[in-house]
Amino acid sequence: MSAPNSTPTFADLGVAVEITEALAERGITHTFAIQELTLPLALDGTDIIGQARTGMGKTLGFGVPLLDRVFDSADVDELDGTPRALVVVPTRELAVQVGEDLTQAAAHLPIRLLTIYGGRPYEEQIDALEAGIDVVVGTPGRLLDLYQRGCLHLDRVAVLVLDEADEMLDLGFLPDIEKILEALTHEHQTMLFSATMPGPIMTLARSFLTKPVHIRAEEPDESATHTTTEQIIFQAHRMDKEAVLARILQARGRGRTIVFTRTKRNAQHVAEGLATRGFRVGAVHGDMGQPARERSLEAFRTGQVEILVATDVAARGIDVDDVTHVINYQTPDDPMTYIHRIGRTGRAGHSGTAVTLVGYDELHKWAAINTELDLNLPEPPQWFSTSPELYEALSIPDGAQERVGDPRRVFGARSAAERSSSSSRRPRSRSRSRRRPRP
Repeated sequence: MSAPNSTPTFADLGVAVEITEALAERGITHTFAIQELTLPLALDGTDIIGQARTGMGKTLGFGVPLLDRVFDSADVDELDGTPRALVVVPTRELAVQVGEDLTQAAAHLPIRLLTIYGGRPYEEQIDALEAGIDVVVGTPGRLLDLYQRGCLHLDRVAVLVLDEADEMLDLGFLPDIEKILEALTHEHQTMLFSATMPGPIMTLARSFLTKPVHIRAEEPDESATHTTTEQIIFQAHRMDKEAVLARILQARGRGRTIVFTRTKRNAQHVAEGLATRGFRVGAVHGDMGQPARERSLEAFRTGQVEILVATDVAARGIDVDDVTHVINYQTPDDPMTYIHRIGRTGRAGHSGTAVTLVGYDELHKWAAINTELDLNLPEPPQWFSTSPELYEALSIPDGAQERVGDPRRVFGARSAAERSSSSSRRPRSRSRSRRRPRP
């Protein structure tokens, strides 16, 4: 991620040299708008409401001042192994991504960071907390559970961050968030970040933040979608969608691509269909075990696979800047989901292409999206997998076929033999040894 050179550097804004050096090693020196606006206030301990869309750099917008203050701030107690900062995010995938970003930014700092989410053994997380942790990133349910068990201590937290607050509202986490906020009865800094500000989130902010400064990283009348994203929408017959998708994936210049479906079953079906046609593809959806989801996401981030089929909830943790194409295999249920989906491309100065396949039974959903976002396309054209218009619009080579190679397996999926072997193994009991107290 590189910001325009006309913006201030992190060093210009007074960030600790240990952090600026770690960022520079990743090619990050200049700030994005949300970072430029946020850092001077956040470094001073001001409560902040930050409003910016996905891909605008808000992770470092809160992460850099959080690390700076935990590392060296007069109003933050000296590190003693109990958390000084807490970052709450809506999904496991986003927790992993934020944890990785903060770990890289803190590479030269004596700060211990832990990422906590459900689907992982309690034991390893409890042991890590007992060994001593300075910064915690986690999902609401598991964080609250560990707090209520007495394993996660929040009484010394000096910096609290709520990231993607509107997503946490959509996923039903607001009661858990309120309980976590109520546990922090002492003086502390709170930063709340959200792409949108629905009523319940504003109520939450008014109740728990102290004289917050509201920061917007864009103009109030700015387009809801990235201007660097080309949107291509057309009607596709349900029985032809797989053939259409196979050809889109052969478009010239296509790199990392996310294919969105509405349901877990469809995500798996589409991924398997693409693998059968010879595409190297991964999947992320709720029917997969957490280790398998993490393997698929890591393969996508590192380029082992360039195609990822995902459901909306599972994709919320995907934070990759150079996604060239987003394909809505199924039309989103509402305008906000459409914005979130296509916001995965055209990020951080990159250009992108968002393709939406509107089924004949999905026209009513598209009509609502078109009207709300003023896209001026009430009735998309009808294209088929053989339509010249499809090939021209997406720069698909004339010779593109449905198959590109021999059948493969979906990346990260286990074979039938592996599943059988796993299920036949008897669970092994394991005694837990207690860690010795830290001196």
